[in-house]
Amino acid sequence: MIGRSLALTAMIGLAGAYASRASGPEPIAARPALAQLPRATGGWTVVREPPLDRSVVQVLGVDDYTNRVYADAAGTPLSLYVGYYRSQRQGDTIHSPQNCLPGAGWEPIASRRFVIDAPGARAPVNEYVVQKGLDRQVVLYWYEGRGRIVANEYANKFWLMVDAAWRHRSSGSLVRVMVPAASGDAVPAAAADAHRFAAALLPQLEPFLP
Repeated sequence: MIGRSLALTAMIGLAGAYASRASGPEPIAARPALAQLPRATGGWTVVREPPLDRSVVQVLGVDDYTNRVYADAAGTPLSLYVGYYRSQRQGDTIHSPQNCLPGAGWEPIASRRFVIDAPGARAPVNEYVVQKGLDRQVVLYWYEGRGRIVANEYANKFWLMVDAAWRHRSSGSLVRVMVPAASGDAVPAAAADAHRFAAALLPQLEPFLP
């Protein structure tokens, strides 16, 4: 484990050295706005799109985002947040849910990493069960952009540095899905809903997060 950590640290340092040599204008990939993301996904339909406070958007530093609440035919709710950054060169970088969720009072009580199989894509994602008081949520999140889907924060930073150096691109995004679980017994069903939604969402996201 220590050897792997040292190797990863060395690779990140090397990528940072490469990134420091990156120069020239950053190409901006053509993409539709996230507001055009389909409103029906895998049996869930948008019921609300609450805007984030301007102060929150400024802190996040996103160039485009969508914040939606979905419901299925039985009324089961599910929330989706996608934040897109055209460039991460000037310090506007993705905020990890590992930091943001505890900051909002949600404490992690379980976590794992797994792969979601979707039509035409296999995506590594993080799954957390978080709790605030008596409320629980199942959270899935991953990083997407520049032709990659990454779950690990360190791997995401490594590829960001490599792509900034060799491709002169630093765009990226965070995708987060949250499903409430009324109790501990409800967590498996909530996780299954989150997995099905994510598998249906992944092919829809591709043109929005190039």
